[in-house]
Amino acid sequence: MRNLRPEASDISRDKDRVIAFVGTDLELLLRATEVDMIVLFAIATSGVVLSTLLQASDADCKIVVTAGCCTDRDAELHSVLLERLFPSRANIIATGDFVKVLESR
Repeated sequence: MRNLRPEASDISRDKDRVIAFVGTDLELLLRATEVDMIVLFAIATSGVVLSTLLQASDADCKIVVTAGCCTDRDAELHSVLLERLFPSRANIIATGDFVKVLESR
C-alpha cells in the first residue's frame, strides 16, 4: 500500500474542539466548494467521530466512516456505534475498500 497524504485539492482543517465544524470554516468551505460528502476516521469513535458525524448529518452531508481507522478506549461502545448508530446516518466501509478508492483516483 502506498503512503497516503492529502492532495493539494483536498480540504483539511486543524481543529481545537471535538466537532470538526466548531471553531472552523469547514461547513462554509464545504458548501462553497459544493462538497457534499465527508469521510470520517479518528481516534475516539465516541467523541470526535460521533460528534462530527451527528453535526455533518444535520448539515445534510453524505458521510462515510472508515471503520478500521477508528478506535475508542471503550471497545463495546465503539462496536455499538459502528454497528448500530452510525449506519442510520452514514455508510460504514472497510479500510481496504477506502484505500482502493483512493488508489484509483
